[in-house]
Amino acid sequence: MDYKRELEEMVDMVLKEGASDLHIAEGRHPVIRVSSQLLPLVKKTELTQKDIHGFLDVLLSKENKARFEELREVDFSYAVGSVARFRGNAFYRQGAISVALRLIPKTIKTLQDLNLPPILETFTRKQQGFFLVVGPIGQGKTTTLAAMLEMINQTRAEHIITIEDPVEYMYESKKSIIDQREVRFDTPDFHTALVGMLRQDVNVALIGEMRDIETMATAVTAAETGHLIFSTLHTNNASQTINRIIDSFPPGQQDQIRVQLAGSLTGIFSQRLIPRVSGGLIPAYELLIANNAVSNLIREKRIHEINTIVETSSNEGMIDMNRCLADLVRAGEITAESAYQHSLNPKTLDRML
Repeated sequence: MDYKRELEEMVDMVLKEGASDLHIAEGRHPVIRVSSQLLPLVKKTELTQKDIHGFLDVLLSKENKARFEELREVDFSYAVGSVARFRGNAFYRQGAISVALRLIPKTIKTLQDLNLPPILETFTRKQQGFFLVVGPIGQGKTTTLAAMLEMINQTRAEHIITIEDPVEYMYESKKSIIDQREVRFDTPDFHTALVGMLRQDVNVALIGEMRDIETMATAVTAAETGHLIFSTLHTNNASQTINRIIDSFPPGQQDQIRVQLAGSLTGIFSQRLIPRVSGGLIPAYELLIANNAVSNLIREKRIHEINTIVETSSNEGMIDMNRCLADLVRAGEITAESAYQHSLNPKTLDRML
């Protein structure tokens, strides 16, 4: 089998069907994900161990193949010419190998294209601060940040750096200059790259993910010292995100990080991609804007009160997830059932519908 050609045929199917993911694994038909639904490609034969190794020879560089053999899993990126680019992960499961490939759209969409609130643009105009996009895996966090970063690229003359594992969206320098660094290939880890950034005349930084307290601490410090920092966390809402950051630190350091976070945080945007009645997906979201009241609640260890601030501050531009879900239901974009499934407080949503 010509594995490169076979892979390209499956990529064509992903693009044709508007799929977001491609899964290949020993003992299974290839599978694509379309609008959150997994669809087996039954016209393709079930893949053997030989097939999977053949695909890995195409997908993985020499360095990534060695890392995969050592760690039994590896993150990587893969480009099919100029047609498509994927973020991938290869891993073992009970001795067999599986590969998950997530399509990264070639074109960086605008906030309007993504059905996201225009107020996000205000965070791209700030000179410094810490802005987080949060939510479960696969909910469009990277795509949202790409739209915001591209807005800066088109409107401001800044030095932007991205630190990613792996590099996903590819940017072309416009008004700004953009340097993209991939963990393990361009820098040992996120923390090392962030420390180096402080000596690289950087204005704006995108941290693909904050995985450890060293990265969190350096990111918050960078935001305090004149940089505009964007990053992601796998949390569900604003209050949980703030607690996650603070609780990641040893007790003796929590007061310090709490004060730093209160002074540097500009906002937290939480999003979910929900099946649309007309087909495809549409985002539902929550936005916390870190005003003086929010900063005081963080300093005073009253983070549990932040949800109430979000719910009652729509006049300041804050967006409550339940209200967003209710608006989507009333507009006929999503079903009430989908809204309840994605609500963190269904009883409150019930009063809005």
